[in-house]
Amino acid sequence: MLRPWLLIVVRSILVGWAALLTLTYIVERPLILWTAPLVGDHWVATAKLSLDCLTLAATGWLVGRLSRFAPLFGALAFAATLAWCANLISSFGINFMLIIQLAGEALHDSRYLSPLATLAAQHLFLFGSLMVGAWLSRPSPRPLSLFREDKR
Repeated sequence: MLRPWLLIVVRSILVGWAALLTLTYIVERPLILWTAPLVGDHWVATAKLSLDCLTLAATGWLVGRLSRFAPLFGALAFAATLAWCANLISSFGINFMLIIQLAGEALHDSRYLSPLATLAAQHLFLFGSLMVGAWLSRPSPRPLSLFREDKR
């Protein structure tokens, strides 16, 4: 009984990391480098956040598609490893240790509240994109019919 859930977790983590690394380093990074001169210096961070959200949504969709029985559970399993491991890789824009550090500093000095709110909103967008991608990967329900189907 535990075996199918363990398979979903392991497959979600492996597929999620493979998709995220592939999309980040093969698609997103060159796209940022090519479009940075076009959007200007002030918009690069916004463009990077937008592309990070799209990358995570695509990763969530792929993770959810491969764990058909529980797409949100698979995305949550991947999100747990992403929250823990992304602190080691700075190119994803996810850093929970920095949120914890800013929260501690905000307790002592109110000047840290604005960066804390900005970083928390950024993480909300990133993980929200992952969950929306997984939610969109669910199989579509069977459409309702006005006519009764006769099984013969």
